[in-house]
Amino acid sequence: MPSTHPGLSHRVTALKPSVTIAVAARAREMARQGIEVIGFTLGEPDFDTPVLAKQAAISALMAGQTKYMATLGDLETRGVIAEKLTRENGIPGLTAEHVAISAGGKQALYVLFHCLIDEPRDGEPAAEVLLPTPTWVSYGPIAEMAGARIVTLPTSREQGFLIEPDRLRAAINERTRAIVLCTPSNPCGTMYPESHLREIASVVGEAARTTAPDLLLVVDEIYEKVVYGKTPHFSVGSIPEIAERTVTVNGLSKAYAMTGWRAGYAACSGAFGLRLINAMGTLQGQISTNMTSFVYPAIRAALTQCGESVETMRRAFAGRAEVICGLLEGMDRLVLRRPDGAIYAFPDVSGCFGLRSPGGREIRSSLDFAEALLAEHHVAVIPGEDFGPPGERHVRISFACSEDQIRRGMSRVGEFVESLR
Repeated sequence: MPSTHPGLSHRVTALKPSVTIAVAARAREMARQGIEVIGFTLGEPDFDTPVLAKQAAISALMAGQTKYMATLGDLETRGVIAEKLTRENGIPGLTAEHVAISAGGKQALYVLFHCLIDEPRDGEPAAEVLLPTPTWVSYGPIAEMAGARIVTLPTSREQGFLIEPDRLRAAINERTRAIVLCTPSNPCGTMYPESHLREIASVVGEAARTTAPDLLLVVDEIYEKVVYGKTPHFSVGSIPEIAERTVTVNGLSKAYAMTGWRAGYAACSGAFGLRLINAMGTLQGQISTNMTSFVYPAIRAALTQCGESVETMRRAFAGRAEVICGLLEGMDRLVLRRPDGAIYAFPDVSGCFGLRSPGGREIRSSLDFAEALLAEHHVAVIPGEDFGPPGERHVRISFACSEDQIRRGMSRVGEFVESLR
């Protein structure tokens, strides 16, 4: 019997719901039932937005900056971003016109991939996007919606979750359109050293001259200022050989505690960068036009006046990283590679596989681990399956919360791990 309801597109029905959002929603539901759940799920800093950024937005709002603006943002704000990327990141050949401002980093990525990738025509192979994994859960679905075929390149804890240049070289072919890197990494908290990125740049440059003329490197640097290990942040877009083949994606959500402001941007150098950014403006004009108009002054204030606030938050995250890592390293059955940046610990919990919880739940995967931990000890973490292999052996724990919450939560995690038999 035919359905009596209209159908939905395959594009949306094929999308997997975000595990991160699903676990957070379940934890909130338990909290509504009066259960004290200690959450380590969302990558949202618990700090307030710096006052100078808020004041800039309020002043603009009160001055009447509430109308439509240029789709990719006003040239003044785009110029501040270009100057920041030139001065701090060393990216050459940038002007205001090489920058696209979007409603968050996700929209920047969505628009970017839809400007780079076509749906495959009949009989043609799809363009490929290479994803070293584990990696953030949204890169793959966004690129797939644009028509790409995702090729995952699993890394390992022993390698520091870094893709080896030779492995990358072997994966590139004439259909490869983009390689996506995130440094510092969500979910692993690891960073690519400059020497490693220079090797990757050489691979990209070589491939672009031979097998993959349309190859681009997309680098998400949203956590660039949240660093505390021995590896300093380095922008691969600063390497002249591939500057015009590198799209740098960033935003103000993490470093400036501005998640709800939805302020993201993308930038690319040179003549191709101008073409790409103009194309992004054309597409974004059919989606959302400009982001909220009175947020632009807040972006300028954050990037030029809020460095002290950023450093205060960075030091706090560094202290929290030290606390949570020390506690996790003291737990039998868990193995941790210490993060160098971002706001996540990513312990390997496979030492618990094959065991059973006091509530009778068998632990066969990180999803089982996370579900049993939430149900029996009321701690919410993110199972690693959706981050790609070898994430299925790990859980992601966000320490964007107080030290007291970290200590109480990790105490429960320790009790849970010890209780498994």
